[in-house]
Amino acid sequence: MPELRKDPILGRWVIIATERGVRPKDYTVTRTQPTEAFCPFCPGNESATPGAVLSVNAEGVSTSEDWAVRVVPNKFPALKIEGDLDKRGHGLYDMMNGIGAHEVIIETSHHDKSLADLSQEEIENVLRAWRDRLLDLKKDARFRYGVVFKNHGAVAGASLEHSHSQLIALPIVPKRVSEEMMGALSYYEFRNRCVYCDIVEQETRSGERVIFETEHVLAIAPFASRSPFETWLIPRAHAPSFEAGSKVIFEEMAQALKTVLCKLKKALDNPPYNFMLHTSPFGDEGLPHYHWHVEILPALTNVAGFEWGSGFYINPTPPERAAQFLRAAEVTA
Repeated sequence: MPELRKDPILGRWVIIATERGVRPKDYTVTRTQPTEAFCPFCPGNESATPGAVLSVNAEGVSTSEDWAVRVVPNKFPALKIEGDLDKRGHGLYDMMNGIGAHEVIIETSHHDKSLADLSQEEIENVLRAWRDRLLDLKKDARFRYGVVFKNHGAVAGASLEHSHSQLIALPIVPKRVSEEMMGALSYYEFRNRCVYCDIVEQETRSGERVIFETEHVLAIAPFASRSPFETWLIPRAHAPSFEAGSKVIFEEMAQALKTVLCKLKKALDNPPYNFMLHTSPFGDEGLPHYHWHVEILPALTNVAGFEWGSGFYINPTPPERAAQFLRAAEVTA
C-alpha cells in the first residue's frame, strides 16, 4: 500500500510508492560526455577566471601557488555585487536591484577528481572555504542569506566537469528557507524543543533510516524523502549556524560527507546530484529552533505535472530501503 508521509518541518506531503520498491540498479541515468576542451578551473588557467577571493594550499594556508581550494567570483554571476538595492514598488509588484554575490568554490586542483574522491582532509578544506566566505559576506549589510550548493553531473545542472560548488549571497531570505524556519519555529513553540534535535534523537534510537553516523554527526534518509536516496547530514548537538562550527564538527562532517557520497557513487553508479547547505540567516545565528544541515538529492527522477500542480513529490524508493542499500554499500572513507 502506498503511503502519504508528512514532513514534520514544512508540513509538506510526500507519496512513498512502497509497492514499486525501486532498487538502485532500477534507475537509469542519462549521462552526457564532457565537451570542454579547456578547463578554466585547472591550475595554470587562473587568468581565465576573475581573481581569487580565497586560495589555500593542502594545509589550509593562504597561497596563490600550489593551491588546493580556490574561490573566485562567478564569471557570469546571477547577481551583481556593485550597487544599491533600491527597493521599490510597481503597482502591486515589489522589485529591487539584482544585488548579491555569486562565487565559485573550486574544490580541488585535480580535474579528474570528484568531491567523493577527495580525502577527508581535502573535504575539510572545502567546508572551511564555505565557512570563511560566509563569514566575510555576512559583513555586508546588504546581504541576509548565503546559499551554498553543489550540482554534480550535467543532468543535475553542472556546466563544468571540474569539481566545484557555489555560494550566492542574497539580500533576502529565500522562501524555502523562510518556510523551513517557520515550520521549525511552530514546532518549537508547541513543544519547546528543536525539531531537528528530535529527529536526530528518534532516528538514532530507531536506526532504520540511519546511513552513517559518527559521535557528532548523523546521516539519514529523511522520513518524508522527496526523492529516492535523499540524504540529510545533521550535527547531533543543536547548532543554528554552520559557520560557527567547531574543528571536530568540520572533521566529522567531512568524514560523513565523503562516506555518504562514496556510498551513493557505489550503489547508484556515480549519480548526478544536488546538495544544499541549510543554515541560519545572517544575524540570526542563535536561534533555539533552527539547526543547520546538508541535504543531498540524487537526480534520479523527474519532477512533472503532478508534482508542479500539487506540491506533492512521488518517491518510488522508501527511505528505509534506501538507507538499507546505502548502509550495505561498503566503501573506504
